[in-house]
Amino acid sequence: MQLSTRRDLAPDLARGVMLSLIALAHAQFLAGGGAFGGATAAVTAPDKLVQALLTLFVDSRGYPLFAALFGYGMVLILRRRDPKQLRKRSLWLIAFGFLHVVLLFPGDILASYGILALCFAGAVHWSTRRIFLTAGIGAVLGAVVYGLVMSSPMPMPEGALPTDPISSALMRVTTFPLLTPLNAIMSICPLLIGVWAARERVLENPALLRRAASIGIGIGVLGGIPQTLVTTGFLAPNLASGALHTFSGYAVGIGYGALFTLIARRLRPGPVVTALTACGQRSLTCYLAQSVAWFIIAEPYLLNLNGQFSVVAAAALGVGVWGLTVLVAAWLGKAGRPGPAEALLRRLAYS
Repeated sequence: MQLSTRRDLAPDLARGVMLSLIALAHAQFLAGGGAFGGATAAVTAPDKLVQALLTLFVDSRGYPLFAALFGYGMVLILRRRDPKQLRKRSLWLIAFGFLHVVLLFPGDILASYGILALCFAGAVHWSTRRIFLTAGIGAVLGAVVYGLVMSSPMPMPEGALPTDPISSALMRVTTFPLLTPLNAIMSICPLLIGVWAARERVLENPALLRRAASIGIGIGVLGGIPQTLVTTGFLAPNLASGALHTFSGYAVGIGYGALFTLIARRLRPGPVVTALTACGQRSLTCYLAQSVAWFIIAEPYLLNLNGQFSVVAAAALGVGVWGLTVLVAAWLGKAGRPGPAEALLRRLAYS
C-alpha cells in the first residue's frame, strides 16, 4: 500500500487540544476533588457551574480520544514497521509508565496503552464485526467497572498522606497494579475504534465525521447529566450515574476526534495552529511535563497545595499548565527538535 509522506494535521491537532482536558481533569485535586471529579470546594455558584462543565465535557471524555488516537497510530506503525518493533515499543511504554508512577504521578496511562498494544496488535487484521463486538464488550465492562469505582469513594484518612519522597513513591507504586489494568479495561473500546478508523480511512469521510461529531457529543452531554448532579452535590455517588457517565464518555471521545478532524481540514497553518500541532506531536513529553507540574504543586514536602484552590482557580491553573507546555512545544517545533520523551522512546524502541 502506497502511503503519503505528509503528516496528517488532524491527529496532532486533536492531541494538542485534548491535552488541555487532561490538565483540567487532573487539576481538580487542587480543589479537593478525587480521581473522578466532584471537588469539595464546589460551594459557590461559579464553582458549581465550572464543575458541571468539567463533568459534562472533561471528566472521562478526554482519555477515550487519546486511546482512539493510540489505536489509530498502532495501525500506522504496523504499516511502516515490523510487528516486533511495535511489541518492543509497547514494552518500553510499560516501563515508561512504571517510572512515571514511581517518580511523579499515580494516574498513569502509558503502561495501560503498552499492555493494550501487546494484546490487540492483531486487531488490524480482524473483521469489522469482530472489532465492534469486542469494542462493545469492552465498553460495557469498562462502564460497569469504572462505575463501581466512582460510586465507592475511598477517601484518604487524615494524616495518611506521605510527607517524604520515599514514602510518597512507595504509595504511588501500590496504585500501579490496580490502576494500570483498570485504565486498560477502560480504553479497550476506543482503542479498537481507532484501529478500525485507521484501517477503513474514516478520517477521509467528512459525512461520517459530521454524524460522529454531532451524535457522539450529544450522547455524551445527555449521559453526563446524572453524574453532573453527583459532582455538584445534588445526588450521592451511585453505580448507575457512574456507569452511564463512563459509557457516554466513549461517544464523546469519538465525537471530539471527528470534530477536530473536520476543523483541521478547514484550518490554515498559523501561529496558534502550529503551536497546538507541535504540542500534539510531542504529546508524550507534554503529558509527562504536566505530571512534573502536579508533583511540584501537590507534594506535601514541596508546595503542598492539594485542596487549597476553588474549582474556578484550579481549572484556571490547569489551563495555565497546559498553555505552558504548548509554548515549550512550539519552541521545540520552531527549533526543529522532537520532544525529549519521544526521542528517547524512539531510540529505545527502534534502534
